[in-house]
Amino acid sequence: MRRYPLSVAAAVLLTGSLIACGGGDADTSKANQARGAIKIWLSNNKEEVAWGEAMVAAWNAAHADEKVTAEQIPAGRTSEEVITAAITGGNAPCLIFNTAPAAVPEFEKMGGLVPLDDFPDGVSYVRARSGDVAEQYASPDGKFRQLPWKSNPVRIFFNKKLFQQAGLNPDGSSLNSYAGFLDASRKLVATKAAQAAIWPAPSNEFFQPWFDFYPMFAAETGGRQLVVDGKPTFDSAEGRAVAGLWRTMYDEALAPREKYTGDAFAEGKAAMAIVGPWAIAVYKDKVEWGSVPVPTSAGKLADQIWTFSDAKNVAMYSSCANRGTAWDLMKFATSTEQDGKLLQASGQMPLRTNLPAAYPDFFTANPTYRAFADQAARTVEVPNVPNSVKIWQTFRDAYSASVIFGREDPAAALAKASTEIAKLAGGK
Repeated sequence: MRRYPLSVAAAVLLTGSLIACGGGDADTSKANQARGAIKIWLSNNKEEVAWGEAMVAAWNAAHADEKVTAEQIPAGRTSEEVITAAITGGNAPCLIFNTAPAAVPEFEKMGGLVPLDDFPDGVSYVRARSGDVAEQYASPDGKFRQLPWKSNPVRIFFNKKLFQQAGLNPDGSSLNSYAGFLDASRKLVATKAAQAAIWPAPSNEFFQPWFDFYPMFAAETGGRQLVVDGKPTFDSAEGRAVAGLWRTMYDEALAPREKYTGDAFAEGKAAMAIVGPWAIAVYKDKVEWGSVPVPTSAGKLADQIWTFSDAKNVAMYSSCANRGTAWDLMKFATSTEQDGKLLQASGQMPLRTNLPAAYPDFFTANPTYRAFADQAARTVEVPNVPNSVKIWQTFRDAYSASVIFGREDPAAALAKASTEIAKLAGGK
């Protein structure tokens, strides 16, 4: 299910002047070997809570001297604000199974995270479980301060009935190229099959590019992040192509500039939506839907398409005293068995190599999830760089002004934003 994003207030808090707290000069070697009772936090997603409680019960049944207590993340405006306060207060739990990759650089800046490299098998476990995708989650110093856990790789859902009403092929095959995507969008609106072809949120929160620009940028570039080696990548031919496509969508009123307060796709107001596998359960009784990868300018084949991962991860927090137990539990909770139970309970994709082959029975019984499992091998995460939230807000400001509302030339806006983001990525 869609993750709880950082609010603007949280962004201000996270990117302000932070005082390092947590482990300090304590004997980390002793803490890393210590075992005993620990506390963990789960998200408040009911499927994840059910999985987490069952996972903890299984652990406790076999580890009487290392009891785990699980709680849902305490109420607050966002999970990230609550975690920030816990780090500051030195009372964060040992593990949080709801750590947003975009927040990791700021949590790290606060001294709130334990590098998994501190454990003898830390790096080898992360890389063996997640494969090449794991490198996107490493910090700039190369250390892993988060364990890649689960993703919701986004694709395009489309309403088959509305496509048929517009005279379009109900298999969505026309959507693989920009030309086909635009043609389908124009027909959907011109025939009044739908009020909008697609209705991404036109609001200005920093995380909104993850559900319009970024998936298509990942696809167009073959898996490039917004910032690579400290340098922005979007002021490029590919970035301008994606921005140009969306500018056309807004200029021709194929995507509205007004925010929709409900669910435009579920209510038939929009014929398409960019969503992850969580949407299968949400829309199964509401929309006769199909799913295809996001388009590219040249219409690449599906097995060549990359997209945004929309992941949440597991991190160990520096206030944890019994880190030996915490590390063992982290491995237990992300084992082949527990990943399979999470997949079954939530439909979210464990960040595990060769996912379809790992759980053939699940994907045979639930074939609509198979495309997302295939897609999970080609996902792009937000870059793990300093000032992560500020970088995304700077990008969104430029995108909103130029692409959505047409007040600036997109190429000029992207160039200006790239200059600003280069400074932020350098820690300035």
